Amino acid sequence: TFGRMARNQRQGWALFGAMAFLFAAGTATAYWAESAGNPALAGLAEPLAARREEQGRRVEKSIVEVGGRAIFIPTDVTRRADLETLIDRTIDEFGRLDCAVNNAGIAGPVNVPIADVEEHEWDELMNVNLRAVWLCMKVEIPAMLRSGGGSIVNVASIYGSQPSDIGHGPYAASKHAVIGLTKSAAIDYAGRNIRLNAVSPGFALSEMIDPGPGEMPEGLARTVGRHSAMNRLGEASEVAAAITWLCSDAASFVNGSVLTVDGGETTRLY
Repeated sequence: TFGRMARNQRQGWALFGAMAFLFAAGTATAYWAESAGNPALAGLAEPLAARREEQGRRVEKSIVEVGGRAIFIPTDVTRRADLETLIDRTIDEFGRLDCAVNNAGIAGPVNVPIADVEEHEWDELMNVNLRAVWLCMKVEIPAMLRSGGGSIVNVASIYGSQPSDIGHGPYAASKHAVIGLTKSAAIDYAGRNIRLNAVSPGFALSEMIDPGPGEMPEGLARTVGRHSAMNRLGEASEVAAAITWLCSDAASFVNGSVLTVDGGETTRLY
């Protein structure tokens, strides 16, 4: 492994030491916030990157208040210059980059058949969901190579390995591409001590899926019943736990894999 990780007898595994654990997102999403706030990361250096400064500062503050080390760096992950600044500040502040989580994504057109999708809608979605993930990797990997290795987790979706519902083709295409990109990069850098994996969440609470207070709307309830064998929405913390595990020493021989966190969606046949 790449040296900054060790076992923890009580929890089974943990990350610790002078690690820099980068979280990059298009917006300060639930997965992003829960991953950054995971107790397993206590004591690590955590550079946080997203466009929404208010939410980012809030997460930064919550980590610092419990004794963590964090710095929020406003970043547009679709802009290479922003990402280069992000890496430079990470190295200046913490000296190295060991782990990175790339969680750039927007829903794009919904309930729109593929021939009715506008070109600008397609381009916007691919710019965020695919190109931004590639750009993040493009600046993260050289920094990790200088540190002797690292681990990257890209957030995909259950729709990265199966067809989407009707009218959600661009999103599914982008997430299929993220998985292909992750698996290919994993081969490129396996011999240089960098692991790359993907997490594919199912229907879990996030900005894209938020039923609000009270009873779940009927339409969402039907969707959950169809997409979760456990018949509930996942929690953002459950997705975050999978992300953190992939970055830990417990997953030191896991590379080029896709970890599905969906309550049984892809195996439910009844």
